[in-house]
Amino acid sequence: MTDLHAAAKRCLDAVDPAEKLRLTRETWQALLAGELTPDPHAPPPAPIGAPGRPARPRLVPARQVTQRGLGTPQGRAALVHAVAHIEFNAINLAWDAVYRFRGMPAAYYVDWARCADDEARHFAMLAARLEELGHGYGDFDAHNGLWEMAEKTADRDTARMALVPRVLEARGLDVTPGIIDRLTRVGDMRTVAILEVILREEVAHVAAGTRWFHWCCMRDGVAPRETFIALLREHFTGALRGPFNLPARQQAGFDAGEMAALAAFAAAG
Repeated sequence: MTDLHAAAKRCLDAVDPAEKLRLTRETWQALLAGELTPDPHAPPPAPIGAPGRPARPRLVPARQVTQRGLGTPQGRAALVHAVAHIEFNAINLAWDAVYRFRGMPAAYYVDWARCADDEARHFAMLAARLEELGHGYGDFDAHNGLWEMAEKTADRDTARMALVPRVLEARGLDVTPGIIDRLTRVGDMRTVAILEVILREEVAHVAAGTRWFHWCCMRDGVAPRETFIALLREHFTGALRGPFNLPARQQAGFDAGEMAALAAFAAAG
């Protein structure tokens, strides 16, 4: 296999987490080695559907996911599971960005393949931590919000770049520092160390979303800030929450106008 789109689809379709991690690593290394390139004659992407994932966790509406305190091992395991589920989804999101959107610059594919490899490493760290806590991936219910937005933006790369990395995934930049503080207070420094790695590397992932959102806007001749705000209004009225991690978001390419718009949407909700 030499077509990057086909290799990305193989990673996307892998059901078993260990197989998805293995294929992700192999595909990223093959891309770095020059063994994979996007084939301009590859078949067009199939309509988006559910990605490859195991039968568990059971997917439920977000409001039905049980919230547990971090003062117990069970509560900390539930938290680690929730973050692991986000990272597993993020692997699929990155590969779908490689598979679905054609004719992009080579650097676009490198960025999202690198992101997939990072997310796979994050998932592996969290899965190992879950085992230390006496659990495994699939032991707790989870929700499907990230992938639902991928389905809504499958036909437009500009919307995908704006709404998945820059809104949904960027939420991790906002909430992770508070989670780290709470875990530090209960002495779970093993989980803290993992989350610190993830937080640091997720800034670069959100920045990739910013970079390619701006590229799409330039290609289409539209203003990035106004387009971002319009997409927020279309998809997220009353559904965003603050506070926002301003320093991390600034590092990831948000400008003052975008942050003001996010704050306004959060206040309206």
